[in-house]
Amino acid sequence: MAKKKREFEPGKYMEMAIEVMKKSVQEPRSDKTSPKVGTVLITSDGSVHTAYRGELRHGDHAEFTLLERKHRNTNLTGSILFSTLEPCAPGSRRDPKLACAERIVIARIKKVWIGLEDPDPTVDRKGIKYLQDNGIEVHMFDRDLQQIIEEENHDFLVQAKDRVEDGKRIKPLILTDLEKANKKADYSELSEEALTFYKEKINFKEKITADAFINKLYRKGVLDKERNRFVPTGLGLILFGKVPEDFYPQAILKGTVTYPNGQTEIKDFGGPLVFIPDAVENWWKKVMPLSIDRSSSQRKISTDFPYEPIREAVINALVHRDYEWRGATCHLRIEKHNIIVKSPGGPVAPITLEQLQNFDAPTLSRNPQMFSVFAELGMVERRGLGMETYKSFPDKYNLPLPLYSFREPFLDLVFYRTSKDIPALTDKNILNQLNDDEKRGVEYIFKLRQVSKKGYAQNFNFNSRKAERHLKHFTELGIVRRQGVGPSTIYVINRKLTR
Repeated sequence: MAKKKREFEPGKYMEMAIEVMKKSVQEPRSDKTSPKVGTVLITSDGSVHTAYRGELRHGDHAEFTLLERKHRNTNLTGSILFSTLEPCAPGSRRDPKLACAERIVIARIKKVWIGLEDPDPTVDRKGIKYLQDNGIEVHMFDRDLQQIIEEENHDFLVQAKDRVEDGKRIKPLILTDLEKANKKADYSELSEEALTFYKEKINFKEKITADAFINKLYRKGVLDKERNRFVPTGLGLILFGKVPEDFYPQAILKGTVTYPNGQTEIKDFGGPLVFIPDAVENWWKKVMPLSIDRSSSQRKISTDFPYEPIREAVINALVHRDYEWRGATCHLRIEKHNIIVKSPGGPVAPITLEQLQNFDAPTLSRNPQMFSVFAELGMVERRGLGMETYKSFPDKYNLPLPLYSFREPFLDLVFYRTSKDIPALTDKNILNQLNDDEKRGVEYIFKLRQVSKKGYAQNFNFNSRKAERHLKHFTELGIVRRQGVGPSTIYVINRKLTR
């Protein structure tokens, strides 16, 4: 009998790379903290090899040590690589040095798992893009393992977020044309008020006209050089422009609220992107109380719908949206049964919609330069897309979990205003077929997204037969779908009913 092929276990090699990472050797210098980086290589014959930063020589990158020093004459075609930090991108190293991402492509490695994106502006997501553009399948480490890497590299990550490019560079990779100078604009297009707001938030002591501040904007990607003068980039205009929508009509957020009498109010939020979150919050405080239907006592609990997760969702929509969708804008819609935040662009590869829906997506930024500015302003703390905030809904707010969905071009995040606003309980055809116990059961399942028969029975102190009867009825009504067999059977909400 032929041997059964052993299933590949990425998690095993992620953990191995982290253990190797911890052996990294700090360079003998006091002005800069070296990153801790560990790599694991699985060749096509199944053999496993490792390397860490500084293993054979101070300053040598882990990928360089592994691919060039240890396997220079080895055929690595079809190999799999795990690295705890994003490989450096073309343009991030001085000529004639090759970037690690280039070495990986040259080695014909087929798949790469990456721990964290490197926040150094010469690398951030550009190493990942280079690999993807050259046909390499890229995945990210699991979020819990990313947190370990972050903790081990705390000092390096803090320093890398504002690293200055020095020396002669080859033309760096770009993630979007918005990183380039907008030749139709000049420095006067930037809002003094927005720049002053930024300067004060980051405790920058000099004036916004000072060379030091101008150079900081240049390093952040807000400005570029065009014919020996500083010109705003597309990202700079969106972040700090007086009227960015004159250049990029997609750079606004549309707010819509539907009141109990059926009337709607629309509000467009334009101007510097850094001002939009506060403007949205002020609007929310004005319209949210008026959007509550007080004709039924159950609606009173909508008054206290938390704004914190909405603010986080709005900021994520603005910062992580795909600005290449010129005909699509971000939206915040306050409706009778739900609140929807819409952001143009699907999940940024390699993040999947399923990972977002399960709230276990690894961290990754579509627009790292934009994220960096919002991080400095204290509007975002890390790149987790609010996963922990959204996961906390059942326990912290006694509300159903919000839901991600994608219908091109929009990635939607739906919040239900109360536990009774889930679709199964707002559809009269379904509602009329449920008794009171079953209604409570449906609320419970929507809070958790999935349940087992045993867990359902224990929560309500039902016997097994009653729990089975409820779950069978929910399945027949299309509220849930059965998944698995025997004791491992679970009942998962039907995503077709999530709007």
